[in-house]
Amino acid sequence: MRKRRFVGLKGVTLVADEAGPEAGAPILLLHGGGQTRRSWKNAVTRLAAEGYLVIAPDTRGHGESDWAGDADYTLEALVGDLRAMVNTLPAKPALVGASLGGITALSLLGEHDAPDVRALVLVDTAPRIDMEGAKKITAFMSANANGFASVEDAADAVAAYNTNRSRPKDVSGLRRNLREVDGRLYWHWDPAFMGTKRIEAGVSRPRLESAAKRLDVPTLLVRGALSDLVGDEQVDHFRSLMPQASFVDVAGAGHMVAGDHNDAFNDAILAFLLRVDGRA
Repeated sequence: MRKRRFVGLKGVTLVADEAGPEAGAPILLLHGGGQTRRSWKNAVTRLAAEGYLVIAPDTRGHGESDWAGDADYTLEALVGDLRAMVNTLPAKPALVGASLGGITALSLLGEHDAPDVRALVLVDTAPRIDMEGAKKITAFMSANANGFASVEDAADAVAAYNTNRSRPKDVSGLRRNLREVDGRLYWHWDPAFMGTKRIEAGVSRPRLESAAKRLDVPTLLVRGALSDLVGDEQVDHFRSLMPQASFVDVAGAGHMVAGDHNDAFNDAILAFLLRVDGRA
């Protein structure tokens, strides 16, 4: 695993993990809001082993990437960051975006001067989402503003939110998603991300629907069968906008598809990308 840095919109530094041969076909893995690039750890390893150049960045305000000095976490800022990363790559990438990462990728590809990519994978996100599910996620991210006394307390909060995944006996791995300030542990993202200058799914829906209609690259929608955000209605709506897209339902997985069922998720995206790249 190698560490790589990109310069995003307004000079924001974006830190990424990179693996696989430098001459491999590039894949950008874009995590969801409140996550970090570490959520792709197993996918990075699996895809790199297949000869892909795999790049998993931390979104601005998350993980090791810069916090936005002007607290700008709007869709335009995230799209600008993604465009900057894509423009530095030597070949057309495949974009794999989970939740917020998928919204960002879809929005970029809907622009009239969108960069060339060779494929898009949307992970548990679509132009129309279940707003009650979105409220549940927002409530989780807005809670615990005063941080946690221990990693165990943070693990309890995650277990209460994500009931699709058993609470692990060893929770030490969660520590890398937390930062310590004055003896308290906080999620490893800028609290301003939940402020006024952030992406709002309701505002962006018309843009996402227009983008889906304009897409002309191979596209896969991966949905966790137990998802709070993307139910059958949302899947049907997406397929009406883009009937040529492929669809995979990951049984037993919720919104955190990649983490809930690693192997099934990795199998699905790898099979799709191998077909797109003529290797299947």
